[in-house]
Amino acid sequence: MSGSPGRREAGLPSPAALRRVSELRDSIARHDHLYHVLDAPEIADGEYDRLFAELVSLEATHPGLADPDSPTQRVGGAPVEGFSEVAHDVPMLSLANAFDEAGVAEFDRRVRDRLEIGEGEEVEYVAETKLDGIAVSLRYEGGRLAVAATRGDGTRGEDVTSNVRTIRSIPLRLRGAGVPASLEVRGEIYLPLDRFARLNEEQRERGEREFVNPRNAAAGGLRQLDPRETRSRRLMFFCHGAGDASGVPSAGTHLDLLRRLNEWGLRTSPDVRAIRGVDGCIAYYREIEARRPTLGYQIDGVVYKVNRLEDQRRLGAVSRAPRWALAHKFPAEEAVTRLLGIDIQVGRTGSLTPVARLEPVFVGGVTVTNATLHNQDEIERKDVRVGDRVVVRRAGDVIPQVLRVVDAERRNPEAPTFAMPSACPACGAPVVRVEGQAATRCTAGLGCPAQRKEAIRHFASRRAMDIEGIGEKLVDQLVETRLPGTETRLVGTVADLYRLNECRDEIVALDRMGELSTVNLLEAIEDSRGLPLPRFLYALGIPEVGEATAASLARHFGKLFRIREADEAALAEVRDVGPIVAGHVAAFFRDELNRSVVDDLMVAARPAPVPVERPEPEDEAAPLPLAGEVVVLTGALSAMTRDEARDRLLVLGARVTGSVSKRTTLVVCGENPGSKRDRAEALGIRTLDEADFLEFLEGT
Repeated sequence: MSGSPGRREAGLPSPAALRRVSELRDSIARHDHLYHVLDAPEIADGEYDRLFAELVSLEATHPGLADPDSPTQRVGGAPVEGFSEVAHDVPMLSLANAFDEAGVAEFDRRVRDRLEIGEGEEVEYVAETKLDGIAVSLRYEGGRLAVAATRGDGTRGEDVTSNVRTIRSIPLRLRGAGVPASLEVRGEIYLPLDRFARLNEEQRERGEREFVNPRNAAAGGLRQLDPRETRSRRLMFFCHGAGDASGVPSAGTHLDLLRRLNEWGLRTSPDVRAIRGVDGCIAYYREIEARRPTLGYQIDGVVYKVNRLEDQRRLGAVSRAPRWALAHKFPAEEAVTRLLGIDIQVGRTGSLTPVARLEPVFVGGVTVTNATLHNQDEIERKDVRVGDRVVVRRAGDVIPQVLRVVDAERRNPEAPTFAMPSACPACGAPVVRVEGQAATRCTAGLGCPAQRKEAIRHFASRRAMDIEGIGEKLVDQLVETRLPGTETRLVGTVADLYRLNECRDEIVALDRMGELSTVNLLEAIEDSRGLPLPRFLYALGIPEVGEATAASLARHFGKLFRIREADEAALAEVRDVGPIVAGHVAAFFRDELNRSVVDDLMVAARPAPVPVERPEPEDEAAPLPLAGEVVVLTGALSAMTRDEARDRLLVLGARVTGSVSKRTTLVVCGENPGSKRDRAEALGIRTLDEADFLEFLEGT
């Protein structure tokens, strides 16, 4: 008994603490691998955070348990003074490039000639996407990450080990059997496109310069002197090879090598595959080019590598590039052209966006004549003026944008600076800019013709009023067609949708409609009547009011007339509604035309009220049936869509979330519910199949 106090006094961990720390480290490393390498997470973010926090607490309580391979060490230590040099045991070479199919055919011919392969035979290649990232080398000793270095000049690079340790898709320790005593891995560090967009949004909000492209943002993040800054960029990694594959067991081909590296915990491209000959290369290139906008990361081409490792060794390398690999590049995504003028476009919410009119320029595989300039702040920051030569960028199907001005010092000194108009170019109504926001908006609301079509499309969209059949072309016709002998449009505002049953003959006569399509359209409009208030609020298209905010407003006020009459102070009391959103809602309902349209809609669409979150004097007897319930929907439902089930639950006061956590109180399981049901059962959370769920709703 006397040993225990002595152990505590000395600060030594108990056997139970040792076991728990080991369990937590293994568990967190496993979940890091599932999330960042396999894209197959098993637990919710909140549960992961709980495990991580427990490990941090245990390690802080018992400093003797410190381990450089612990997941907690990814958070980054103190800033370093600079980067030392690292010599590459095997040079990190560049790749030869091809810009057309003829170049690929010439590469294949050279490979076949050197390997003495006859005309009738095809070389087997491995093809993968060519990430536009930062090339790095990772050296593992005894399975542990020892050194990470940039490519540098190919023979010597910078030691960025401290920063690379913060990247969660790079394992600190390799897992599995057969890991060599020493292994050098090659790959690319990159910034996902969604994170790049968020970074630039944050930069704009702080009034700081935007990053030019994801590669620059990744490079800047990797070379931060403070590893904590690197961690904040949330960089990712793909492994594409090894410095020397001779130590990798059972690796006769490059594809075998990648499979082994993946088994050991290194993330490889999901699009890597074996192909044969020039035709296989070209087919792969075209497929990836078509899928490029959906990949989620920036690529500038594809790479072909001779698959057999022995053939790679036979082919060797020239001074700067291996003979066994080729980069087949996509068309340039940046080009220089002249800015001819700046036009103003008015969006669905009345936001005025400046658009650059350009001398036509071929960029990213298409001819570009227009590009976004975002807003007046961005134009001023970049000092863009009509007549300037500008750099235009187009990545995949992303809207082209003006990046910067070329040789501004050579512009016409009398070129005027840009200023947003004081009146809407579409309707002449005054425009306003809310203090602290970048956007300038038209004040006409639903009465602005430029906003009309977009407002109708949004109102009828699936997650709003869900009026099936109202697409872009039909909206154009409904707005542009006038009743015979009048100037009255079939649809002037969204409220007119509910009067279309009086114009049946005119609708039948529209292009690509006919009798059956008209019947289906009118039935879909009829079915949209009586939808829950959150859907109706979202459908109105009030600036900054998304689905979650609309649901919060509906639960707080219960009925539309209360929201319409609330002042900004009352609106700002609602959960998820701050002063800016409250200002948008109040301004929307102050507008006389908006109020008139909403009055029409209240009669025609009849949105269903919801119980309020907190009882008000006149609603003392109307408590929320599912107040406090946190529900997760998983699997396919047959009696209703997931959106319909979600709406039913929201109306009853439940919160509907996407992942199962300890706060979840109910999981509704449709067909093929997957891991969420398993997770719920493991946590002891109540589950209902669809039949029980329907019965549950009926009894609520």
